[in-house]
Amino acid sequence: MQLHLHPIFFALMMANGPSECHDAFVIFVGISFKGDNGRDLLHFAAKLQRNVRELPKAVLAPHDDGACSHLVAMKLPSLALASTSGRMVDLATLSGITVVYIYLRTGRPDQELPKDWDAILGACGCTPQSRAFRDHHQELKALVVASLFGLSTQDSSSQQEAAERLHLPFELLSDKTLAFARALRLLTLVVDGMTLLRRVTLIMLGCTIEKVFYPVFPPKRNVEDVIEWLK
Repeated sequence: MQLHLHPIFFALMMANGPSECHDAFVIFVGISFKGDNGRDLLHFAAKLQRNVRELPKAVLAPHDDGACSHLVAMKLPSLALASTSGRMVDLATLSGITVVYIYLRTGRPDQELPKDWDAILGACGCTPQSRAFRDHHQELKALVVASLFGLSTQDSSSQQEAAERLHLPFELLSDKTLAFARALRLLTLVVDGMTLLRRVTLIMLGCTIEKVFYPVFPPKRNVEDVIEWLK
């Protein structure tokens, strides 16, 4: 049997793993078989999917290029961001410890993902990251985190769908106008005409950024890194 991997599939393996991209995902991209008649393709694909998750972290982990080093000690500008609660939130006015995890976008079960989404390094993992913050929400509160938010450039209606579907006990903030991204000089990328934010997590004390997590990898472990730093 010969196995051929398409470049897109290789890029997917270099990201967070296929299971992070969808609740249910079977790999067919770029796979072809020769010989061994009767081979069970579904069984092989499922086995391959499991193996992808076991790739060495040293290979998978992205490199810190210093693109977010300017954020440490920065004071947040006063900007009103639409929240999934229906209110406007100005992060600069909050007191105590605030955690904001900035992500690209969450997909919707009733919509197709952007073209070649799985091939974009670091794109997958937004839903598992949100679930992880949800699961550790009480632990964060016990560590005196006064406010927790997710933030993306998606509009509030899209974020509301995700918040309800994932049962998030915290608000998601929309930077649809990119005002927050421009003020903080955050990294962006354009996919299918959408301007998205690169993944980064901020811990603020009052209006001052005290800690920056970048790169964030793997996304679902981000909350554990935040908790460890807070301790």
